[in-house]
Amino acid sequence: MAVAIRGARGGGSGGVGAGFRSFFSYRIFVSAMFSLLFIATATVLLTTRPSTTHQHSQRFRSGGNAYMHRTFVALNSDPLKTRLDLIYRQANDHITLVKAYAAYARKLKLDISRQLKMFDDLAKNFSDITSKPRYKSSLFETDGNLDEDVLRQFEKEVKDRVKFARLLIAESKENYDNQLKIQKLKDTIFAVRELLGKAKKNGAFASSIAAKSIPKSLHCLAMRLVEERISHPEKYKEDLPKSEFEDPDLYHYAIFSDNVIAVSVVVRSVVKNAEEPWKHVFHVVTDRMNLAAMKVWFKMRPVEGGAHVEVRALEDYKFMNSAYVPVLRQFESAKQRFYLEHKMENATKDGSNMKFRYLEHMSMLNHLRFYLPEMYPKLHKILFLDDDVVVQKDLTGLWKIDLSGKVNGAVETCFGSFHRFSQYLNFSHPLIRERLNPKACAWAYGMNIFDLDAWRRKKCTETYHNWQNLNVDRALWKSGTLPPGLITFYSLTKSLDKSWHVLGLGYNPSISMDVINNAAVIHYNGNMKPWLDIAMNQYKNLWTKYVDNDMEFLQTCNFGV
Repeated sequence: MAVAIRGARGGGSGGVGAGFRSFFSYRIFVSAMFSLLFIATATVLLTTRPSTTHQHSQRFRSGGNAYMHRTFVALNSDPLKTRLDLIYRQANDHITLVKAYAAYARKLKLDISRQLKMFDDLAKNFSDITSKPRYKSSLFETDGNLDEDVLRQFEKEVKDRVKFARLLIAESKENYDNQLKIQKLKDTIFAVRELLGKAKKNGAFASSIAAKSIPKSLHCLAMRLVEERISHPEKYKEDLPKSEFEDPDLYHYAIFSDNVIAVSVVVRSVVKNAEEPWKHVFHVVTDRMNLAAMKVWFKMRPVEGGAHVEVRALEDYKFMNSAYVPVLRQFESAKQRFYLEHKMENATKDGSNMKFRYLEHMSMLNHLRFYLPEMYPKLHKILFLDDDVVVQKDLTGLWKIDLSGKVNGAVETCFGSFHRFSQYLNFSHPLIRERLNPKACAWAYGMNIFDLDAWRRKKCTETYHNWQNLNVDRALWKSGTLPPGLITFYSLTKSLDKSWHVLGLGYNPSISMDVINNAAVIHYNGNMKPWLDIAMNQYKNLWTKYVDNDMEFLQTCNFGV
């Protein structure tokens, strides 16, 4: 047992010694290998450093896109060289940028020759800065440490050029950046639209004022006529009604206006172009204020050719009262609300939606056209004419047109999607939407041949009253006489040939003279009435040639026609 134990101890001691010897041998081997690897690496670095520095200097001088490559393990590296490397990168990036802008400028062919030259010069300056002898010798071709003062000067020059490049790019960026150009264009369009909208409102307002105001010459004419009546009452005694005024075999016209000169032109133009003027009867209705002037005019200047003229006042028709006429009732109520609740300056800000225009449209002289059967109970047909029309041909053919049982003969004004019912009536309202077709073609007031017998059979005046009562809050249409006319005579209007009635001479300067010369009636609808200074010159002579220039008061009042 004792032997076994000693043997065991001896064996254990020998094993431990062998382990230590093996461990130390391994450490020596690893240390030797690292030493050899370190020596080899140092040798390679020391032998290759001059060529790397030379290659880097060549790349700087060439002005290429490469920048200085440095090893991160250089034993004797200079911290200023890292700074130089960063400066070079910044310069090289801006060279690329300005060259890109210069190339894009050439592609766009913009009128920016000065900027293009500046971009090219700036790119060249960036490239040439490293070619300066001082920088070449002190920064790029030296094997030793860099001169910090020279590097600082080099950095200043590069930064100055970078600053200038950024400033140039910022100033001219909108010429190259499509998004900026688009946004700038949108802003310009928006600003121009704002100005255009304001100009249109101001123009509409000024035009409306000019159109609705009474010119000084026209006011003078009316005053002279009234003065004549007062000075010579014996000359202007009331005449007894003529039988011709109710003769259904003659050609009857209805003209409702307070404008003396305009009515006289309509009557003269009809008579001068009529083949049988003695068969034509004119029913002129005006307001009480202008009644005397209208009567004196036709007394002093009797109509040629034996035509007949009846002048009456609106107030002479006793049925025209608020108990019977809904629009008159609404008119009186609207006037009260307007003057009690609104100030004129607020009401006239929008030239296209002025309240005083609404009141003008509500004038009963305009709405009198819906009461023709009551006004002329013995007549079968009557031709309605606005006071801003001129007749160029004999109109008797209108009485011979078969209206096929319809009430109204008129010229349609629609083309494409324009002048359809949807433009005049509120089709969002169920009463309008359920009973009318929004695509139905509108027609023109101003020259309308009415079959009064058919009117009475169809009870059109009652239809008109019903719709006016429904529109007490103006929810169905805003104002005017055309919308209620379109509803009243819906499916009761016969379309006439367009040559009977040509419109637009009061707002459209592009109407063909061939179309005008071929028309039986031309209509100065719009604000540019022919008796106003704002009338269009190319159409004015078509109206002025029917003015009775021999009338002495026209000379006295300096009526500029």
